[in-house]
Amino acid sequence: MRIALVHYHMRRGGVTSVITHQAAALMEAGDDVLIISGEPPEGPLVAPWESGSAVREIPVAVVDGLKYDRFRKPADPSGSLSKAGQELAESIEAAMTGLWGEAADIVHVHNPLIRKTAALIPALNILNSRGLRLLLQNHDLAEDFRPDVYVDGGDYPANCHYAVINSRDYSFLHRAGLKLEGLHLIPNEVVPVTATRGLKRSRYLYPVRAIRRKNIGEALFVSLFLPKGKTVAVTLPPTTEQDEVIYRNWVNFARELELPVEFEVGTQGSFADVFGSALAVLNTSVKEGFGFSFLEPWTADRAVLGRRIDYVCRDFEEAGIRFTSPAKKTDLFYKAINIPMEYIAPPVLKNKMEHAMTVIYEAFGMEPPSYAIRMMDDMIFSDQMIDFGRLDEELQAGVIRIMASNNAAYREIRALNPFLAGFADWQSDEELIAENNRRIREAYGKERIAAILRQTYQAVITTPILHKLSKILLLELYLDPLRLSLVGVGHV
Repeated sequence: MRIALVHYHMRRGGVTSVITHQAAALMEAGDDVLIISGEPPEGPLVAPWESGSAVREIPVAVVDGLKYDRFRKPADPSGSLSKAGQELAESIEAAMTGLWGEAADIVHVHNPLIRKTAALIPALNILNSRGLRLLLQNHDLAEDFRPDVYVDGGDYPANCHYAVINSRDYSFLHRAGLKLEGLHLIPNEVVPVTATRGLKRSRYLYPVRAIRRKNIGEALFVSLFLPKGKTVAVTLPPTTEQDEVIYRNWVNFARELELPVEFEVGTQGSFADVFGSALAVLNTSVKEGFGFSFLEPWTADRAVLGRRIDYVCRDFEEAGIRFTSPAKKTDLFYKAINIPMEYIAPPVLKNKMEHAMTVIYEAFGMEPPSYAIRMMDDMIFSDQMIDFGRLDEELQAGVIRIMASNNAAYREIRALNPFLAGFADWQSDEELIAENNRRIREAYGKERIAAILRQTYQAVITTPILHKLSKILLLELYLDPLRLSLVGVGHV
């Protein structure tokens, strides 16, 4: 089988790793693979054989029209007839015929519904009309509070197969018009992580790039509850200017309050050494696509603690992963950190959330429905508590400052959130770690994910499909005001 894997770039990161692992698994099974990218990779991409002793380089074709647009404008209102779309479609076809003399059996496109290259949707419509078999795999959806990357000109490609990486997105895309026979759930492969043995273990490691939705303020908050001599350690800084400003503010804030927090530890040694220094792995993110951070640490014999993201964790629990410790009789995750409203200033919070919701709807070209604002207001004022993860950085810093200087406030918030006290005497459940390690390797290992991928490709080849996504329904499903987190919506 000839497979073309298409993406905007092959820079280091989550989607690039997914594509590389898919390519390696397919090549090992005997398929012909070509990665089509808008930018060349930083170095040769290699696919390890099962023995680990030999490698094959993964072919890459660079198509300039795929790389990120500078201005991100729609090519034209009608989309499919745009000159840029026509040129990109022809370039993608040329890349395939240049290697094989004909088009691929499957054109597997990653994250096509995120507006990074304006010509991509028009190009896909053209390729679809020419009979190429498309599989559009979505790792993120712009409708999920991300108006900055919303494709606001024309419809999404119709009558082709789609894929997603979690069950929530599977449900939403089905409810928005896709038939189940043309919609596929393809989990990501989890590559086991190695931790150096014998190192001093004193960190609650947060192995992320510190972008806004990773909720770095909450990691600083958690550091207030650690026993003396233990730290929260964030691995990597962000790469965008907007996230960098927020990140530097947190770094300076942590230094000012002398919080037990380390930054950029991932730049100070090998990844194995960083994991080797961890007591456990912390997660405070408010939004994930697949959720590698909930799985990878167990393969390095490290438990995961912190904020639960229900729609991600439910998938993993269906696969047999457990996030409770029977031996210790504790739950490793919390769903919210309840903060009394007296520490927030409700009118300020109300204004911030109403403003964010209004700006988001307007960015999608919509008026915010009155029920959305009303639901948010009811949520804020019907309870005397607010989840710390829903606050923006300014309000989060205010709460942390109060906690660090006011013993009565500290005791009250700890009493309202009993799991916080658990950080002081947390102990690892080795039996749970071993069992989760085994189940993760079985459910998300290369063999299992490669089998799902090949089953999906067979369905794409053998099952013609007539369906269409409703963008309006997608927006209604994702823009739930009760899910609004001010650190989870990008920069509005």
